[in-house]
Amino acid sequence: MFRSHIVVVDLGFGDAGKGATVDWLCSEAAGLGVSAVVRFNGGAQAAHNVIAEGRHHTFAQFGSGTFSGVPTLLSRHMLVEPIALAGEARRLAALGVPNPLALLHIDGRAPLTTPIHIAANRAREDARGSSRHGSCGRGIGETAWYALAHDAPTVSDCLRPKMLRDKLQSLAAHYGALIAPSEHRYEPIDDLVEMYREFAAAVRIVGGDQLELFARRGRLIFEGAQGVLLDEWRGFHPHTTWSTVEPRNARAMITEIGGEAYVLGVTRTYMTRHGAGPLPTENPTLALPEPHNATGRYQGPFRLGHLDPILLRYAVAVSGGIDGLALTHLDAPGTRYAATGYETPDGIVDHLPPGTWQDLTHQQHLTDVLTTARPVLTEIPDHVAPWLARELDLPVVLTSNGPSRSHRALASTAAAA
Repeated sequence: MFRSHIVVVDLGFGDAGKGATVDWLCSEAAGLGVSAVVRFNGGAQAAHNVIAEGRHHTFAQFGSGTFSGVPTLLSRHMLVEPIALAGEARRLAALGVPNPLALLHIDGRAPLTTPIHIAANRAREDARGSSRHGSCGRGIGETAWYALAHDAPTVSDCLRPKMLRDKLQSLAAHYGALIAPSEHRYEPIDDLVEMYREFAAAVRIVGGDQLELFARRGRLIFEGAQGVLLDEWRGFHPHTTWSTVEPRNARAMITEIGGEAYVLGVTRTYMTRHGAGPLPTENPTLALPEPHNATGRYQGPFRLGHLDPILLRYAVAVSGGIDGLALTHLDAPGTRYAATGYETPDGIVDHLPPGTWQDLTHQQHLTDVLTTARPVLTEIPDHVAPWLARELDLPVVLTSNGPSRSHRALASTAAAA
């Protein structure tokens, strides 16, 4: 069916099933001849749950094709956290993946997330008290922000201990006043340098040509993290991530190697959100099992709401268009309602204007609208896939009726890509 490289993005606030979708695309059942999974945003805060052949793993930095033996390329747009990555490799090995680190390729230009970033992130979020933004507490925002204005440590610096030590010392000095009064601590600089030296010896640190090398061998799957509605420039400020979630960076990398992109948008049959921020269709009475999503100290509670085509159409628009949909959680009971509009002080709203890229004033306005909006709900048919395909004017190409790989199948509405 698919004849191009595939970009997998979440059209919501995350947790829609990207990892399980990528796992299926990389499996023998899909038959796509995937040569690598490319991670194009986010970092160690990702939590992509995959259940396949009796094994369960929450993929954070490894690509979700790992169970099928597909290599991972952490691109220059990833924020790489080596200590967490080593722990993930051990967990994968315990699940029977032979030598997981041998599957890993890391672009040397990728920024490093260090324990210093993590301590600073948690100290800053603690200081916000009840006004928390919804951080995962994994140092993502601090890594991205520091790299914008400073000579930040990168993966390739792990090969240059003196340079890495200098950068870590500057990083520690920058954040000293923020971290010192807090409860958060990190390892001595010399210990960090030694850990990163060992990390560099255990993985493949590659250059920018690795993407093309993989593309010559077969199809690439670009695995996104989080959701488009959390995008740093397109999400609802300030409850966003420091990451470009919508697929512009994946599209750009595919253009660089002369390929074509098929963008697959993933959504549940209902809406979810971790922690603070607007969720117009939220319904606390929805009792749906979430064995892999719980309340986190920094993220906050896991929230549920009815399907929201208004938000999904917005996500499609700010993504520059989506080619097809992967619809998950078709087995979820009691979720057959959807928003046709929002009641607001200015009347009924049934459309969210995308605005222009990087316009945070517009994004804050949308946050204000959505925070007070009351959904106008309508009952939707039992056959959700064709209904949603009409609502979004997009084909549903992949469906899921349960948590494991065996529950996924090409949809009857799938069109050639």
